[in-house]
Amino acid sequence: MSGEPSLFSRASAEVVDLHRFFVDWFVAERANAVDFTRFERVMGDGFVMVAPSGQILDRTAVVDHVRTSRASCDDGFAISIEDIRPGWQNADTIVVFYVEAQLRGGKHSRRQSSAVFTTSSSAPNGVEWRHLHETWLQVPER
Repeated sequence: MSGEPSLFSRASAEVVDLHRFFVDWFVAERANAVDFTRFERVMGDGFVMVAPSGQILDRTAVVDHVRTSRASCDDGFAISIEDIRPGWQNADTIVVFYVEAQLRGGKHSRRQSSAVFTTSSSAPNGVEWRHLHETWLQVPER
């Protein structure tokens, strides 16, 4: 054992850190201080996302959507990550499950997510996102 954090620890830290990035990037009052390249560096080649609606988005679509959504929320926007747990894994790949809870415009939503990560020495937490699947647990209130 080398003493380096486990793959699950690195992937969990990445889930939390990336959602902190989203809050800072989307909140207008904080967006100017955020480095967008952090997001681009962790979206692995071939990344695919299944949105809660069922729409399948490739890496380019996800990166473009996040880039153009900069400063689109007020300071009440918040994300919390709950119930992170490991799924299948091997030496350099792991599936991580978590619940993402959002507060946007005073309305709550929750989604169950499963994400696939692979190791990457150039990524901030040593892992990059390869696949993300989100399913509504609580559709945004109207």
